[in-house]
Amino acid sequence: MTAHRPGTVYLVGAGPGDPGLFTLKGKCCLEASDVVIYDALVDKRLLEHAKPGASVIYAGKREGHHSRAQEEINGMLVRYARAGCTVTRLKGGDPFVFGRGGEEALALAEAGIPFEVVPGVSAGVAVPAYAGIPVTHRDVAAVVTFVTGHERTDADLSAIRWDNLGSAQGTLVFFMGLRNLPEIARRLMDTGRGPETPAAVIEWGTTEHQRTVTGTLGDIVEQARTAGLDPPALVVVGEVVALRDRLHWFEEGG
Repeated sequence: MTAHRPGTVYLVGAGPGDPGLFTLKGKCCLEASDVVIYDALVDKRLLEHAKPGASVIYAGKREGHHSRAQEEINGMLVRYARAGCTVTRLKGGDPFVFGRGGEEALALAEAGIPFEVVPGVSAGVAVPAYAGIPVTHRDVAAVVTFVTGHERTDADLSAIRWDNLGSAQGTLVFFMGLRNLPEIARRLMDTGRGPETPAAVIEWGTTEHQRTVTGTLGDIVEQARTAGLDPPALVVVGEVVALRDRLHWFEEGG
């Protein structure tokens, strides 16, 4: 008797928000899947590509509003695949850039489930671009560093080397950094970044709701608070932010 073969799981990046930035391969995965498990920040228009009759399941995973534990999501992926289903796990941005896609891939590998990773356009590049901020520029930034802004910032628990970030040159991009923005700004200034360093906070990047607030490390916390910005938001720190005045193209009025 032939052993039952598990289905395949596709870990698909949905991009940063604008559905036009979704990849053709991701669309093909949706069209072929029996089950789609999607995150809160995924544009719902992408779900229109799911094949008729597919089970479409909401996983949550929005900052501060996680509706399912990561372990539960891992278990769902394994369970549906073991039942023979083709599964698309649709995740915001890129699955392997602060998307916990690596954790899901490891769970699948340990369970012996075939999987593929379909990279998506990362918010770390696309969101600043939609705000008119290139993360690199030959004249001002030869290095860009992606940092989680959602990690605990306790001195004894943080895995982030704040001394390196504060003294380094180039651009810093903090994912999910708005709630910890006061601590981020303080740490960077304490470790070498001047208070005059340009900084920006971009809310709902690449979508019709995008708003961008610029300032400096010394005043960006107050600027963001005054504007009433809320997550999801990306924080950019570095001289490239100053280019926005000339390069903004997406938001009305710049």
